[in-house]
Amino acid sequence: MRISLFVLSASLCACVLLLLAPASEGCGPGRGYGKRRPPKKLIPLAYKQFSPNVAEKTLGASGRPDGKITRNSERFKELTPNYNTDIIFKDEEDTGADRLMTQRCKDKLNSLAISVMNMWPGTKLRVTEGWDEDGHHSEDSLHYEGRAVDITTSDRDRTKYAMLARLAVEAGFDWVYYESKAHIHCSVKSDHSVAAKTGGCFPGDAQVILEGGGTKQMRHLLPGDRVLASSTTDSHAPLLFSPVVSFLDRQPDVTKTFYIIGTDAGRNITLTAAHLIFATDCAGQASESGWEETSQETQGEGRPSHGAPLRTVFASEVRPGQCVFTSAGEAKSHARLSVVNFVEEQRATGLYAPLTQHGSIVVNGVLASCYAFVDSHELSHWAMAPLRFLYSFLGPSQAQSDGLHWFPRLLQTLGKILLGTEHFHPWGIEQ
Repeated sequence: MRISLFVLSASLCACVLLLLAPASEGCGPGRGYGKRRPPKKLIPLAYKQFSPNVAEKTLGASGRPDGKITRNSERFKELTPNYNTDIIFKDEEDTGADRLMTQRCKDKLNSLAISVMNMWPGTKLRVTEGWDEDGHHSEDSLHYEGRAVDITTSDRDRTKYAMLARLAVEAGFDWVYYESKAHIHCSVKSDHSVAAKTGGCFPGDAQVILEGGGTKQMRHLLPGDRVLASSTTDSHAPLLFSPVVSFLDRQPDVTKTFYIIGTDAGRNITLTAAHLIFATDCAGQASESGWEETSQETQGEGRPSHGAPLRTVFASEVRPGQCVFTSAGEAKSHARLSVVNFVEEQRATGLYAPLTQHGSIVVNGVLASCYAFVDSHELSHWAMAPLRFLYSFLGPSQAQSDGLHWFPRLLQTLGKILLGTEHFHPWGIEQ
């Protein structure tokens, strides 16, 4: 027991030191140890620019509409009034409709109000249009669901609007559009959305490859099972079988929306928005990683013959035309590049996030990280080293079972304090 407590204490200390390291950047040339980071340079949006650079009602932005909300509908209770005195509501209908919005929209708007006052003392945020019950917008407008607002500054100084749009992006709105010389349009994901509610997991029916050649569904996976993974973040390294040491999250009865990332190799991985997956831009990789295009019919396909770095991105950032890494279904083979053909949504039951000794796992034939939330696989792997050591020492019988593991939850809290939010998934962590 003393040894276990010592290891546990050492784990926490190591994680705090690890998280402090990138925040301070004390080694080598640069700012020097302990110095404050310079403020992030804010670049105003250009007229007619939107961020992110995808359509509003797509997965990478605010997502598809859920349907109109009226005062007589059951979903009207989903809207909440915003009485923030730091925000001016135009309310030209004199019904209070502009104050009604989803909780997510309210949270982002309140955050933006603070940024506006900090940027321009004496100026407030102004909402010209919120929830619409009068049919003033297009048929599928998110204004009808309280998920969109049109905003200006209280002084209506149009020279401020480009920067106002940038502040809205920084405040966490899921889509911001410098739509008109007279206002900025902002919208958010549905409060029911996977992006707002889900962490980093695979569904229960996802398949892993076991040592010996068999497969097992994620819901039946156990600590101690050896599954196909990658030994390093280099595509030239062979795949191997890595033991599952624990689950970072395991919720068998929860039903959520997942992303399906489909490839030209016929291998489709299903995972949540904030989960990390190894991916790369296919174009231009031939000269860097050694793979070659073969024909017009297979343009974009390739096979790495040299060590290409395996870059991790959030699943929500993967786009058709990019490449992910797939396996031939056996150890000692190398990951191969496969083109992403589609990204879709699917409801599925079970949330499972196994942690392997090597920090990666092949799921449905596609290589993914074991980690989520933070935008660096390497940082996450280092931060989880004490946990991997702990369970390697205690054995699989002591590994955590159901629920979100306390260790990654603690790291999330420490990480936000020490690193800020810029390294975390942009849609937040709201389990």
